[in-house]
Amino acid sequence: MSKEVIEALKPLLAKIDPALGKLTRNEIGKALGYVPAGTEVSDEALRERWEDDVILRIIPEGARVLDLGCGDGQLLEKLHREKNVSGQGVELNQADVFAAIARGVPVLQIDLDEGLKELTNDCFDYVVLEETLQTLNRPTAMLQEMLRVGRRGIVSFPNFGYWKVRLDLLLSGRMPVTESLPYRWYDTPNIHLLCLQDFLDWVKQQKVKIAEAHVLADGEVRPMRDGDNLYAEQCLLVVER
Repeated sequence: MSKEVIEALKPLLAKIDPALGKLTRNEIGKALGYVPAGTEVSDEALRERWEDDVILRIIPEGARVLDLGCGDGQLLEKLHREKNVSGQGVELNQADVFAAIARGVPVLQIDLDEGLKELTNDCFDYVVLEETLQTLNRPTAMLQEMLRVGRRGIVSFPNFGYWKVRLDLLLSGRMPVTESLPYRWYDTPNIHLLCLQDFLDWVKQQKVKIAEAHVLADGEVRPMRDGDNLYAEQCLLVVER
């Protein structure tokens, strides 16, 4: 696809979605499979590890940490080893529960959609909900529970407002498949996809404070900026009452 064709698409995209009109020619070209010489490609290894690296930096030494949807316990194992945290995992998948226990991570086998009634108020310093929010039947109820049992919550999720997702949906007419959303509609664990702006709206409605926020955008991890509902591929926010 030529540069001229890509340039001609810009005003059309702006009419359909004003946010897409802000995209550069290179960004549109990458989404359509045209990558100009010298254009950097996102680091896959970075995409896999960036949230854990940010969480390891945020959580202080010796904190009490609850990891909701902890999987095989890798994050809590790192936090215990590097920050001497007192950690507790919550996981439903039995194979992951066994894997976490094998790492020495204590795990409660709980369905998050049933809440955290077993846990008392303010019993943790930090509650982590990493790449799990969009898989829940009652996501906002879990956000409330997270802020009930913890002093601060760390929430991360793929941003459905990301420009590649918007453009893919516009051009293909099908549910987008991207690096952060690699599933087809029939095999995805994601049942309540959300945009960064949706989460910011919830924060405002609930009078929740954002202590800090970070995004993965253009292969770079950086603090969240205005306009990142379009540019952030993945988001991580630290929230508190």
